[in-house]
Amino acid sequence: MADLDLKAELLTALRTARAAMLATLDGLSEYDRRRPLTASGTNLLGLVKHLAGLEYGYLGNTFGRDRYASPTWFRGDLSTEIDMWATPDESTEHIAATYRAACTHADATVAALDLDSPGSVAHWDAGHRGTTLGGILVLMVAETARHAGHADILREQIDDLPGAAVPDALRRTVQAAADPFRAPTA
Repeated sequence: MADLDLKAELLTALRTARAAMLATLDGLSEYDRRRPLTASGTNLLGLVKHLAGLEYGYLGNTFGRDRYASPTWFRGDLSTEIDMWATPDESTEHIAATYRAACTHADATVAALDLDSPGSVAHWDAGHRGTTLGGILVLMVAETARHAGHADILREQIDDLPGAAVPDALRRTVQAAADPFRAPTA
């Protein structure tokens, strides 16, 4: 069995999830990239903005590598969740470029450190802030893949292709299997 380069494998997984996230923006109008598609307001550009912040925070600040141009949406007021949606003055190009810059910054952190290099996450509970690059890479692969999955579902809603991946007959069979479990209506 060949030696596994765990850091390289984690970075490859992270890069794959990043590319999947950005690909969900392709071919859409500005409106479709921005419009809320869930009750919480989740939208594609908001997910990209959020991930840019995670890249800079977890794979930058955690390891004392905070020398970057702060994204325009880092305003210090977390109550508005400004990183989860795009304001009218923020273009797709700006948000995507910021995300790419955050990923480049994060990749430099990964290249510079060993998996067991220590870090500290300021917003974690006191006494539990310590971590390692390996731990943060696992967290970032999970976070990015999770949000890329959300984006896939949002993109499916935008494209209005609910039957594209599943033939209509199978969709009806799956629905029929679920129907007995519907809550009774009053």
